[in-house]
Amino acid sequence: MRKILLVIDMQNDFIDGSLGSAEAENIVQNVINKIKEYPSENVFATKDTHEANYLSTSEGRHLPVEHCIRGSKGWDIRPEISSLIPSENVYEKGTFGSVKLAEKVAEMAHKEEIAIEMVGLCTDICVVSNALLIKAYLPEIPISVDSSCCAGVTPEKHEAALETMRSCQISVI
Repeated sequence: MRKILLVIDMQNDFIDGSLGSAEAENIVQNVINKIKEYPSENVFATKDTHEANYLSTSEGRHLPVEHCIRGSKGWDIRPEISSLIPSENVYEKGTFGSVKLAEKVAEMAHKEEIAIEMVGLCTDICVVSNALLIKAYLPEIPISVDSSCCAGVTPEKHEAALETMRSCQISVI
């Protein structure tokens, strides 16, 4: 069985930028260590991507904090993480979940037996969104989330998202 790692939004703005937190900073080394457990061709990532008009979008009206604006330092995946992921395996997304990444995972699953592990930020927004999207695409594929490699907007929301994923038959380790 081919094991695939999905690294969700490990970008500067979510670590120590406009939406950063101490919890996010604390998982960086765990994520690096996790990525190193996988062959690079089995590591995929998402990159939250917004444009200069972010504040006029639906998301921007609900979360009026500019972040991950294309071309900004905050948009970049943390360099020590980015260097471990092939650039062709990085999927930009303009919203919480990446349909393109889910389609890529489905394409792999149609060719061979796979299992998915997920890590990243933020547990309660983009990690849970991508986990549920992939679960909807591929209900029989084992999906797990390493909670020591994720951080939420708050510790309470992190725990709530982990419980939501458990309820939807996603393993939390």
